[in-house]
Amino acid sequence: MTHVYRTTAVLLLLLGATACGSSDSGSMPGMSHSSTSATPSASYNDADVMFASQMIPHHQQAVVMADSALRKATNAEVKQLATAIKAAQDPEIKLMSGWLTAWGKPVPTPGEHAGHTMTGMMSPQEMDDLSKAHGSMYDRMWVTMMIKHHQGAVTMAKTEETTGKDTAAVALAKKIQAAQTTEITTMQRLLRGLPTA
Repeated sequence: MTHVYRTTAVLLLLLGATACGSSDSGSMPGMSHSSTSATPSASYNDADVMFASQMIPHHQQAVVMADSALRKATNAEVKQLATAIKAAQDPEIKLMSGWLTAWGKPVPTPGEHAGHTMTGMMSPQEMDDLSKAHGSMYDRMWVTMMIKHHQGAVTMAKTEETTGKDTAAVALAKKIQAAQTTEITTMQRLLRGLPTA
């Protein structure tokens, strides 16, 4: 009987160890996911701060342009792009604003575009011209401007990828680069099919 009890105890211990092992391995994906989470690390550098400080107003202008296209665009695919851009960039603005706050850095306010020094940013004149355009001319102008805008964001994202330190910021830069590169290709194709007059 004692032998049976011992065997049972050993089996229970083995089962317990296996269960623990499986729960540990099950938590690994979660652990790796946390490394690219939205939470900024305490370890960041000036490149991370510059990335967030410049990408926020860059995104804010893209959202303004997206809102404009949702009101004025005549092409359905332009409207779809505008919807996708706003859906992606609004949450990213909030995310980066949270990082700057956590790092004790100032958060750019809407309309504060740092003198339009960021690559790809539209000038006030360009934004005014866009607001005055209509019909197919508006669609072409919007797509042309948004391609340039996205190219600027990709350049900024690449800089963050090579010089940034914060893991969440670098992960977002990679996401922005991938998403906006894909959208640039879509817009270049779309532009070729839009009426010229």
